[in-house]
This record gives sequence, structure tokens and C-alpha cells, in this order.
Amino acid sequence: MVRQALGVDLGGTNARAAVVDVETGAVGAVTREALAERTPEAVVEALARVIAAAAGPGGARGFGAVGVGVAGQVLGASGLVLNAPNLGWRDVALGALLEGRMGVPVRIVNDLSAAAWGEVRFGAARDVLDALVVYVGTGVGSGLVLGGRLHEGARGVAGELGHVKVRPRPAESPRRCGCGAVGCLEAYTGGANVAARVRAELAAGARSAIRELSGGDLSRVNAGSVEEAATAGDAYARRLWDEVGELLGLAIAGAVTLLNPQRLVLGGGVLLGCPTLYEIVEWRVRNETSRTAAASLEVVRAARGDEAGVVGAALLGAAARRG
Repeated sequence: MVRQALGVDLGGTNARAAVVDVETGAVGAVTREALAERTPEAVVEALARVIAAAAGPGGARGFGAVGVGVAGQVLGASGLVLNAPNLGWRDVALGALLEGRMGVPVRIVNDLSAAAWGEVRFGAARDVLDALVVYVGTGVGSGLVLGGRLHEGARGVAGELGHVKVRPRPAESPRRCGCGAVGCLEAYTGGANVAARVRAELAAGARSAIRELSGGDLSRVNAGSVEEAATAGDAYARRLWDEVGELLGLAIAGAVTLLNPQRLVLGGGVLLGCPTLYEIVEWRVRNETSRTAAASLEVVRAARGDEAGVVGAALLGAAARRG
């Protein structure tokens, strides 16, 4: 019986690894390394180092497998990363590269699929069979658990809520997403894109308390700046949050109507760190979801934070362990 497993979270700026107790979801000491380079070869070496540091004596071989959540689109069980915008990757065989380096089976999954599995097994959706997990942070992502099983779709890319088109042919100010397309939800509501928009509009003369709150240094503007100004009653910030909240709320409500989950888990640094935006999104979801789906819906905040992805990846990796 496998009692412990190795989980890894690979983002656009750093890699994290930890040992996870598969029976309780408890996470050991997290090892972390900033990505100095983002070439596949350099990232594999960084992953090997954090995995070795987390695994301790015996390394990854002592665990028999590794699970890795990646901020990108992953082609099913192949380990092929189709598109990871924050890493600048397309069609990278990360699974094969890391297996060759570590000498054990490696399960590569989308980071939000891993987080969803972590929240369902040991977090805010622990006691339900059908859950939709949505995180809004730097970007927008979601994961699906249906009938008690992680649902990844025919090609492994189910749950890409951030790349649902909300403005497919914008007449003004088209915003290109990191995936390369125009009109994606993430391009209008992800934390990085919201901050970029605010900086551009303030530089062009928009009037808002955000400028003063950032000390006049627009490079310091982020989603938290908008939240602080909105809380203080700033008209610009309130209008922006109303717009962002409407887009997010409608997209999530559509997903809830389609999938009919018992529980919606909302997380990510932007949503949980910006209560005003969270309230707008939750209100939209409850009021725009179909009545029948809304009647059984529970909306909760994510419970495991940054740990969820590591936990989910570890559990999925353990399932890939050779007999």
C-alpha cells in the first residue's frame, strides 16, 4: 500500500515539490526553485533538483512515480504539453523528458486538474462526487471532477474555462490571450491582464485613486490595487470590477448550468484576495445559473490554497506507479 507520494507544481516562474501523505493529504516540507531559464532542458533539471530535495534519500525511485501539474494544456496521458504560454512552450514531451531524467513513471496533468483533484480528495469538495473548481489568479483555469473521477476530456484539455471566448470579435481594444487567440475570458479577467489594462488606461489619462495608491509607480499596479480602490469607492475601480465580475460570473454560470456540479469551488489569489470581486462573481453565478442547477449548487472557497495542486499531482502520480 502506497502511503506517500511525490507531487510537483510547475508554474511559469517557479517549480515546487513535496511529499504528500496519500491517506490524509498532509503535505511535507515544500522545496522550491525559481526558473532561471524556461527551455525544456533547463526546466527538467530544475524539476529534478526540487524533486530530489523533497524526496530525500533514495530520491524519486523510493516513491516509484512522480505527479506533475503544469500550467498548460496537456495531451491526455501522453505527457505532451501542447501549449504552456507562461513557459513559452508548444508540443514539449515533458513526461518523456522527465521520466528519462528521473527513471520512474511520471504523470503530467494540467495544474488546475491537479488542484481540482486535491480539493475533491482533501479539500473544500471532499465529500462530493461532482465538482467544478475555478481559480482566478495570474490567469483563469478550472478543473472538473464528475462522478467521483477527474474529467480531462477526449484530448485531456477539458476545463479550459479561461480560454472560452467571451468577446470573439471585439470591436474595440481586442485583447490577445497568452494562448495566442483573441477574446478569451483570461485575456479580460486574469490578474496579469487586468493589471496590464489598468496600467495602460492610467498612462493614457484615466482618473482613479489607483494611481495614488501605487505611489504614482504604475509598475506596482496589480489586482490588489484595484480591490483597494474599489473598497474605497473609486468609480473607475468599481466599474472595472463590475465588468470583470460579470464576465467571470457569466462564464462560470454557463459551466455550472452545463455540468450541474454539486459544489463550485472558487479559488486563486485574485478571487480570494479581492472580496469585492468575489462577491460580484458569486452573485452572478447564483443569479445567472439555470434554476434547476442553482437549486442544488453549493459555492465554497478553496480550502487548500497553493497546496491543492501539489496534493492532486501527488495522488495522480501515485496512481501511475508501476506495480
